[in-house]
Amino acid sequence: MKGLIGVWILVLVGVFAIPALAQHAESLPESAVNSPVKWMTFEQALERSKTEKRKIFIDVYTDWCGWCKVMDKNTFTDPHVAKILNEKFYPVKFNAEQTEDVVFAGNTFKFVPNGRSGYHQLAAALLNNQLSYPTVVFLDEDFRMIQPLPGYQKAPDFHKIIQFIGEDHWRKMKWDAWQTVYQSPFPATGSGN
Repeated sequence: MKGLIGVWILVLVGVFAIPALAQHAESLPESAVNSPVKWMTFEQALERSKTEKRKIFIDVYTDWCGWCKVMDKNTFTDPHVAKILNEKFYPVKFNAEQTEDVVFAGNTFKFVPNGRSGYHQLAAALLNNQLSYPTVVFLDEDFRMIQPLPGYQKAPDFHKIIQFIGEDHWRKMKWDAWQTVYQSPFPATGSGN
C-alpha cells in the first residue's frame, strides 16, 4: 500500500510541477531557456524576494533587437558573468513589448500600443522613459533603482560592473576607485576587447 501511495504522490507532483515549468519556459525567450544564467520572470523574482532578499538584475530587451541577441550570445553565456548574476542577483528577462500586465508596488503596468508595436509601462518606468535596447537595470533588495545601463556590454567590461554592484562595492566606493582594485578573471588579450 505504501508503494502505491508513493506512486500517486509522484504522479500528483508531476501533474502540478510540469505545467509550472512549462509556464516558466513559455514566458522566457528561447535564448534564456538554455542559458547558464538562471533567468526568471519579473513576477518570479518578486516572489523569491519574499523569502530571500537579493538585488534584482533586469535585462530589458525586445524580440527585434539585434544587440540584445548578441549580448545573450556573447555576454550572458560567459561563465564568470553567469556566476555573479546567479549568485548575487535574481536575474530577470523582461520583454519591453510584452502584452501581459505586471502588478508591482501596488500599480498595474500595462502594454501601450504605439506605432507599429508599442511598449510596456514597466519597461518605460525602469528605463526612465528612455526606451533603448538592450538596457539592463539594477534594483536593490528593496526594489529601489540602483542604475540603468543602456547599450551592449562585452563580458569583461560587464563583469566589472556586475561585481561592483553585486558585491555592494558601489555602497563603499566610487567607480573610479573600484577600477583600480578590480581583478579581472579574464585573460589580458592586449587587443582592447
